[in-house]
Amino acid sequence: MPVGRWKSVDHPDIDDVAIDDVLSALADPTRRRIVRMLIEEGDRPCGTFDLGIALSTLSHHFKVLRNAGLIRQFDSGRQRVNTSRLTELETRFPGLVDSILHLAEPEPPGR
Repeated sequence: MPVGRWKSVDHPDIDDVAIDDVLSALADPTRRRIVRMLIEEGDRPCGTFDLGIALSTLSHHFKVLRNAGLIRQFDSGRQRVNTSRLTELETRFPGLVDSILHLAEPEPPGR
Protein backbone atom coordinates (compact mmCIF):
# COMPACT_ATOMS: atom_id res chain seq x y z
CA MET A 1 0.00 0.00 0.00
CA PRO A 2 1.34 3.47 -0.87
CA VAL A 3 2.70 5.62 1.93
CA GLY A 4 1.16 8.86 0.61
CA ARG A 5 -1.98 9.65 -1.33
CA TRP A 6 -0.69 8.29 -4.60
CA LYS A 7 0.44 4.99 -5.94
CA SER A 8 4.20 4.60 -5.97
CA VAL A 9 6.04 5.73 -9.08
CA ASP A 10 8.76 3.91 -10.97
CA HIS A 11 12.17 5.40 -11.60
CA PRO A 12 14.54 4.05 -14.22
CA ASP A 13 17.88 2.70 -13.12
CA ILE A 14 20.43 5.33 -14.14
CA ASP A 15 22.22 2.76 -16.33
CA ASP A 16 19.00 2.28 -18.31
CA VAL A 17 18.49 5.98 -19.06
CA ALA A 18 18.84 6.73 -22.77
CA ILE A 19 20.49 9.92 -23.98
CA ASP A 20 17.59 10.47 -26.40
CA ASP A 21 15.15 10.55 -23.46
CA VAL A 22 17.27 13.13 -21.63
CA LEU A 23 17.57 15.30 -24.74
CA SER A 24 13.86 15.03 -25.47
CA ALA A 25 12.91 15.91 -21.89
CA LEU A 26 15.18 18.96 -21.83
CA ALA A 27 13.98 20.18 -25.23
CA ASP A 28 10.94 21.66 -23.50
CA PRO A 29 11.49 25.06 -21.81
CA THR A 30 9.04 24.31 -18.99
CA ARG A 31 10.89 21.13 -18.09
CA ARG A 32 14.22 22.97 -18.19
CA ARG A 33 12.70 25.52 -15.83
CA ILE A 34 11.62 22.77 -13.42
CA VAL A 35 15.13 21.30 -13.45
CA ARG A 36 16.67 24.74 -12.88
CA MET A 37 14.31 25.35 -9.95
CA LEU A 38 15.37 22.07 -8.34
CA ILE A 39 19.04 22.90 -8.85
CA GLU A 40 18.71 26.42 -7.44
CA GLU A 41 16.19 25.83 -4.65
CA GLY A 42 16.51 22.14 -3.76
CA ASP A 43 13.80 19.55 -3.24
CA ARG A 44 10.25 20.81 -3.74
CA PRO A 45 6.75 19.41 -3.39
CA CYS A 46 4.75 19.24 -6.62
CA GLY A 47 2.34 21.96 -5.50
CA THR A 48 5.06 24.58 -5.06
CA PHE A 49 5.96 25.01 -8.73
CA ASP A 50 4.10 28.17 -9.74
CA LEU A 51 4.54 27.89 -13.50
CA GLY A 52 1.14 29.13 -14.62
CA ILE A 53 0.15 25.84 -16.23
CA ALA A 54 -2.61 23.34 -15.51
CA LEU A 55 -1.85 20.76 -12.81
CA SER A 56 -2.42 17.96 -15.32
CA THR A 57 0.20 19.51 -17.62
CA LEU A 58 2.61 19.91 -14.71
CA SER A 59 2.08 16.24 -13.79
CA HIS A 60 2.90 15.29 -17.38
CA HIS A 61 6.15 17.29 -17.24
CA PHE A 62 7.12 15.57 -13.96
CA LYS A 63 6.46 12.16 -15.54
CA VAL A 64 8.63 12.95 -18.57
CA LEU A 65 11.46 14.21 -16.33
CA ARG A 66 11.13 11.18 -14.05
CA ASN A 67 11.17 8.70 -16.95
CA ALA A 68 14.22 10.45 -18.42
CA GLY A 69 16.10 9.99 -15.14
CA LEU A 70 16.28 13.73 -14.39
CA ILE A 71 14.17 13.73 -11.23
CA ARG A 72 13.10 11.36 -8.49
CA GLN A 73 9.75 11.69 -6.75
CA PHE A 74 8.91 10.44 -3.27
CA ASP A 75 6.01 10.84 -0.89
CA SER A 76 6.49 12.80 2.31
CA GLY A 77 3.32 12.82 4.33
CA ARG A 78 0.59 14.16 2.06
CA GLN A 79 2.97 15.67 -0.46
CA ARG A 80 4.86 14.28 -3.41
CA VAL A 81 8.36 15.76 -3.40
CA ASN A 82 10.66 16.19 -6.40
CA THR A 83 14.42 15.91 -6.15
CA SER A 84 17.13 16.17 -8.77
CA ARG A 85 19.01 13.11 -10.03
CA LEU A 86 21.65 15.21 -11.76
CA THR A 87 24.51 13.82 -9.67
CA GLU A 88 23.58 10.30 -10.80
CA LEU A 89 23.01 11.41 -14.38
CA GLU A 90 26.39 13.16 -14.43
CA THR A 91 28.08 9.77 -13.99
CA ARG A 92 26.24 8.41 -17.04
CA PHE A 93 26.48 11.47 -19.33
CA PRO A 94 29.21 13.78 -17.98
CA GLY A 95 28.50 17.46 -18.65
CA LEU A 96 25.39 16.84 -20.76
CA VAL A 97 22.67 18.40 -18.59
CA ASP A 98 24.88 21.26 -17.47
CA SER A 99 25.72 22.08 -21.10
CA ILE A 100 22.09 22.03 -22.18
CA LEU A 101 20.95 24.22 -19.29
CA HIS A 102 23.74 26.74 -19.85
CA LEU A 103 23.28 26.92 -23.63
CA ALA A 104 19.48 27.09 -23.62
CA GLU A 105 17.90 30.43 -22.89
CA PRO A 106 16.02 30.40 -19.60
CA GLU A 107 12.28 30.83 -19.91
CA PRO A 108 11.20 34.28 -18.74
CA PRO A 109 9.51 34.28 -15.31
CA GLY A 110 5.73 34.18 -15.36
CA ARG A 111 5.43 31.99 -18.44
